[in-house]
Amino acid sequence: MGKRILVQRRGRGGSQFRARKVGKIAPARYPPLPLDETHEGIVEDIVHERGRQAPLARVRFDDGSVAYLPAVVGLEKGATIRIGPDAPVANGNILPLWRIPEGTLVSNVERAAGDGGELARSPGASAIVLTQSQGSVLVKLPSGDTLELDGRARATIGVVAGGGKDEKPLLKAGNKWRLMRAKGRKYPLVRGVAMTTVYHPFGGGRHQHPGHPTTVSRNAPPGAKVGNIAARKTGRGGGRHR
Repeated sequence: MGKRILVQRRGRGGSQFRARKVGKIAPARYPPLPLDETHEGIVEDIVHERGRQAPLARVRFDDGSVAYLPAVVGLEKGATIRIGPDAPVANGNILPLWRIPEGTLVSNVERAAGDGGELARSPGASAIVLTQSQGSVLVKLPSGDTLELDGRARATIGVVAGGGKDEKPLLKAGNKWRLMRAKGRKYPLVRGVAMTTVYHPFGGGRHQHPGHPTTVSRNAPPGAKVGNIAARKTGRGGGRHR
């Protein structure tokens, strides 16, 4: 009898597939302030959160609320930032998109007004404000895609810090294992063709090969749904038909 393959065990959500809660600080979101008000905050500290490679800025606002925000390049402890429609267009300030000039680099962009920020939050990431028209703003994301957003959605002026995280090599597999463990990801991952027959549909044989077509139906049962799922084309460049 076959065994449950890796994707099935991951879907069950065991402890080895869940991110650790130890070392977590708080969600990195904008404070729940009214969108039409402008407030001022002081950066109390720049902190590190486990599993998050971008630094967080702990900001205390004038109403007493504390928020943790992705720190932008150039932001330092003791700096003053402002949030709201009347805030100046300066590095670290948080403004609605309709108030931000075209061509400005922004980060931690809200997908919907008031959601706290969902786009361009990874280390070194930034989006570009392209055009504004009739209450909506066109933004170019780090992936290169363009997205039309509500002009009331807020964004931070600047680029998220930590962009050089990939410059230092990991050197050892143990360092990569600790990095993936903090993120709650399984590592290392064994190839299916390197397994035995009972552990994967591609396993077994005198040499490492799938043994049958790697395309599989969208409606395949769990345990068999591996490989190229419902692929229209396969092969190098996607030019080979099924």
